[in-house]
Amino acid sequence: MVPTLVIISIVSFVIIQLPPGDYLTSYIAALEATGQSVNQEQVEQLRARYHLDQPLAVQYLKWAGGLLKGDLGTSFEWNRPVRALIGERLALTAWISFATLLFIWVLAIPIGVFSAVKKDSWGDHFFTFAGFVGLAVPSFLLALIFMYVGVVYFGVKPGGLMSPEFVDQPWSFAKVADFLGHLWVPVVVIGLSGTAAVTRILRANLLDELEKPYVLAARAKGLPEWKVILKYPLRVALIPLISTIGWLLPVIVSGEVIVSIVLGLQTIGPLLLRALLNQDMYLAGGIVMMLSLLTIVGTLISDLLLMWLDPRIRTDES
Repeated sequence: MVPTLVIISIVSFVIIQLPPGDYLTSYIAALEATGQSVNQEQVEQLRARYHLDQPLAVQYLKWAGGLLKGDLGTSFEWNRPVRALIGERLALTAWISFATLLFIWVLAIPIGVFSAVKKDSWGDHFFTFAGFVGLAVPSFLLALIFMYVGVVYFGVKPGGLMSPEFVDQPWSFAKVADFLGHLWVPVVVIGLSGTAAVTRILRANLLDELEKPYVLAARAKGLPEWKVILKYPLRVALIPLISTIGWLLPVIVSGEVIVSIVLGLQTIGPLLLRALLNQDMYLAGGIVMMLSLLTIVGTLISDLLLMWLDPRIRTDES
């Protein structure tokens, strides 16, 4: 995990630096576009303060040294520590990610099992059609539909994660209730495409397992059908889904950037997009490293779950 993070940090830092210029270049261009004068002496001071006047290798070493100390640097645009900026949005992002992941699995697993067990039934055809629609419709379009229906038919704007009066208020029971009342919209919008994909994968895997000899042997022993399905083939069919946790966590956390912008969500995704557009390298690099860490941790979790589900891949201690 450690060498992987080191390589990711190098590649990420280089890619973020690839566009010509830097944050100060963009800042100067924005000032000149509005007709404001640029103080070159102040610009040079800022360039020296943020080490932008030094070679790329030196900039990386200073940034990487800060990472080892838990210091992600200072955002150019916000003039605040990157750790504080990410921390403000991380809790809300984590709640959305956990709820979305729970939504996907709770909805997809029963539907996938039903479609496999009741193959070619009307229910299977319905869920197959719904799955194709879920995969085909872009999430941001679904977000726009939700907003249109909410405004036109219900007189409410289903955007944001809480009502305006609660944004700057400390957490309380009323604020939590308001947050939960807004949470279902991004969860459904972001989770539907994932639900469709997981359902199709699970159905295909389970159909393949139901034809295996061990399933026929279990039925021949007189075991109840539900026990045959849940204890044996379903456990094996879940293996490919468990292995996707590594990439599923950062995808959900990055939050479908366009969906987050459409719905006005205060999550990590829009912050990353803004940092990249403004060439705010420390903020962008800090978010990329956080997503990379989530990917690696998610992969570790999926490996441990795979060991629990499939005894064949466990290490033989003898």
